Amino acid sequence: MEKINQEEQLNVFRTKTRILYKHTDQMKVVYYGNYPEFYEIGRVELMRERGFPYAELEAMGIQMPIIEMHAKYIGSALYDEMIEIEAIVNERDKGVRIRFDYTIYNEAGKKINEGYTVLCCVDAETKRPVRIPERIWASLGLGE
Repeated sequence: MEKINQEEQLNVFRTKTRILYKHTDQMKVVYYGNYPEFYEIGRVELMRERGFPYAELEAMGIQMPIIEMHAKYIGSALYDEMIEIEAIVNERDKGVRIRFDYTIYNEAGKKINEGYTVLCCVDAETKRPVRIPERIWASLGLGE
């Protein structure tokens, strides 16, 4: 996985990953059910790059399950191509939710997918919602 610097705005992150054979169908086109994995790569690497890896969040006793996901399929990625995953957090929520938006480009730079996930912070033991730590918002450039 290759990280790409992004100076435009703090909440935008781009990373590249190679399409493996396991991601494809018989036609060597990425199977639609694999795009959530690419979203996760973008989200996890964005958080890590911004100084707040998921492991640290879990050490605080907080988990972030996905409560909503949307995907729009525009084009295709093929076996052995490098794809670019763009992950963005555009706005701050005052409560327990955080939305990540994604755009995925194939090796030719053509947009092939866009989507989003909404995650909710919960206490790891009680599974009850908890406010998103201010440090997360600050690391994403959305602090108060």
